[in-house]
Amino acid sequence: MNAPPIVAPIVPGAPAEELLKVRDLRKRFAIKGGILSRTVDQVHAVDGVSFEIGKGETLGLVGESGCGKSTTGRCILRLIEPSSGEVWFQGNDVTKMDHGALQALRRDMQIIFQDPYASLNPRLKVGAIIGEALTIHKLAPTQKAMEDRVVQLLETVGLQPDHMHRFPHEFSGGQRQRIGIARALAVEPKLIVCDEPVSALDVSIQAQVINLLEDLQEQFGLTYLFIAHDLSVVEHISTRVAVMYLGRVVEIAPSRELYDNPLHPYTEALLSAVPIPDPTVKRKRIMLQGDVPNPIRPPSGCHFHTRCPIAKPDCAQRVPELRESKPGHWVSCHYRG
Repeated sequence: MNAPPIVAPIVPGAPAEELLKVRDLRKRFAIKGGILSRTVDQVHAVDGVSFEIGKGETLGLVGESGCGKSTTGRCILRLIEPSSGEVWFQGNDVTKMDHGALQALRRDMQIIFQDPYASLNPRLKVGAIIGEALTIHKLAPTQKAMEDRVVQLLETVGLQPDHMHRFPHEFSGGQRQRIGIARALAVEPKLIVCDEPVSALDVSIQAQVINLLEDLQEQFGLTYLFIAHDLSVVEHISTRVAVMYLGRVVEIAPSRELYDNPLHPYTEALLSAVPIPDPTVKRKRIMLQGDVPNPIRPPSGCHFHTRCPIAKPDCAQRVPELRESKPGHWVSCHYRG
């Protein structure tokens, strides 16, 4: 029996011009078993996710590994087919588009992958990797035009023009991620899904890549869905932050508001684990009990109740609604907000 949809209305305080709207998005992965490979169970990867992103803003999507963040991003792009729900981009439902319309949409929606080592074809030179999208979308009428555009993109992300003649293995992880960013920029997209783009990089390089993404957003008017498992990574780049737990969004708020005044117990626990540079500042560490539940059989009611320090008996019975606690601040908890 499906749980009732957890639907958040359009968030007050978000930019007036809405670019992306996700409504009750769900994704279940079938588990096959037996000689005939029949479906014996399902993984509830995304379980009723709803949010909006306004033009020119960055929504940080944060949560522990396995909570469904990356699956949400890929369902939005239809790199993975969602099981149900709606994804509205510029007034069109992406989930109902045919192959031709979806291919045309790819120009407006791009992705930067998590692993800069696995996301680049090792057999192609950088010029071909970046230029491939230009060829597919017929944005470069001649070879010379394509090479000029590739050089421009490389310089935009802080690389040298002659790098187009090298293979991916000749670059560091940070340089490879810059190549991935250049590839995403090639078709002049409106929305970029940044799927943990700095988690595989050294801390010093992470800051450089985040600064680059911020500069590019200002230069080209980009909109980001920035996926991360570390709240400290999204603190400065995000306009608003959405926190996910076991397939559901449990809190959405403007970035500063979420960090200064978290309402959901899970958000509080995540923030308590963020290191503070100043050793004189003390923060109470919140240690959650137990492990993240199995997404094949998630807990009834509020998914977080098995680890929540303020859980009460009815938390296991009722699914909390994502509701507005204060202007622009939404929380999914029976006893907070």
